[in-house]
Amino acid sequence: MTTSISTIDAPSHDEEDLHAALSHGLDAVRDAAPALARLDAETTARVLNDLADRAVAATEDILAANRRDLARMDPEDPKYDRLLLNPERIEGIAGDLRQVAALPAPQGEVLEARSLDNGLRLQKVRVPVGVIAVIYESRPNVTFDVFALCFRSGNACVLKGSSDARDSNQAIVGLIHQVLEGHGIDPAAVYLTPPSRDALAPILAAVEHIDLAIPRGSRGLIDFVRDHARIPVIETGAGIVHTYVDTSADPDKAAAIVTNAKARRVSVCNALDTLVLHRDLLPKLPELLRELGSRHGAEVYADQAAFEVLDGHYAGDLHRAGPAHYGQEFLSMKLSVRIVDDLDAALEHIRAHSSRHSEAIVAESAEVIERFLNEVDAAAVYANASTAYTDGAQFGMGAEIGISTQKLHARGPMALPELTSYKWVVRGDGQVRDG
Repeated sequence: MTTSISTIDAPSHDEEDLHAALSHGLDAVRDAAPALARLDAETTARVLNDLADRAVAATEDILAANRRDLARMDPEDPKYDRLLLNPERIEGIAGDLRQVAALPAPQGEVLEARSLDNGLRLQKVRVPVGVIAVIYESRPNVTFDVFALCFRSGNACVLKGSSDARDSNQAIVGLIHQVLEGHGIDPAAVYLTPPSRDALAPILAAVEHIDLAIPRGSRGLIDFVRDHARIPVIETGAGIVHTYVDTSADPDKAAAIVTNAKARRVSVCNALDTLVLHRDLLPKLPELLRELGSRHGAEVYADQAAFEVLDGHYAGDLHRAGPAHYGQEFLSMKLSVRIVDDLDAALEHIRAHSSRHSEAIVAESAEVIERFLNEVDAAAVYANASTAYTDGAQFGMGAEIGISTQKLHARGPMALPELTSYKWVVRGDGQVRDG
């Protein structure tokens, strides 16, 4: 028997009602999780392909809900683009769902196998984590992504979206529930919590219901989840991204990479925040930033050396940089510039200010490139390519659940294998241990 889980508009309920709703929803998702682990790969692929078709067919309903969310947000807010859905983005989401459906389901994969001298046969086997809670801001596409990856890997999911995307998320989860019910699967396996901030603390304390929490969003959100959770946490999202342009760089290649990394989509975590430039290339700085200024209107915060070169030769707004402009995730058409004397100074600047998400070098010197790739501590490091590629779909993983910036369990784009753990399966024939 399936259990229908409905979302709540938190402001119309008092604290007691909120906690009762959370308790019911978390109990239901925990109870629904074991059945997901038993689904075969053909079934999960069929459900995801059906959801992709249904999402496209329901485009107008989803966009109507999204328009209600957008109406509550200032279009100048950097989060506006993250919140925005349109027919093209829904088509892209459907494509991601189909790509996840086509990927190998990871659960049950044998990672290691061996036999012991005593006849015991050991296997190390991938298994779902169980129940995964994802806490995220303003990005309704994440609702589809999280469900797809959790479902394909055999996990139930708890979705804690923000009030910004309340109507969009309700419409999307309602569609997911319809698809699951249509395939005879308990829709309680996907629980959209109330968007109220008051719901977050009980979620982070739900040690008997949730196996893992993954925050996606601002540095403040990630820090809060890490500092207050009683359940395991994988940090994702915040990206303070640098590109170092070395004295050996091809200037045309550098200009294209810097422009793409900054301007392709400014509100995402892999967007460029700081250009670190070798002092030998200072005369080429105006040309390096020409398209960012003339075409994109990027606002530049330059250190003293860069400011003197750009003043009167840059089409966009130019400001003198202060300490606060380094180590900042702008999430807008803003960029800081730092001039350094050599590779060592570039590495030091990145060490001091990086969030260990994505870092890049533009250079032709093989020795310089190898030092950068070996010494920079980040989830993704690039040589002569835009950091815009730090993305699960671009890496061939399908839709991602986030970019992990930590070192334990998973790092970089988290897709299907990263949403599993493993267990040891031991088969014997009556063996007992002596001594």
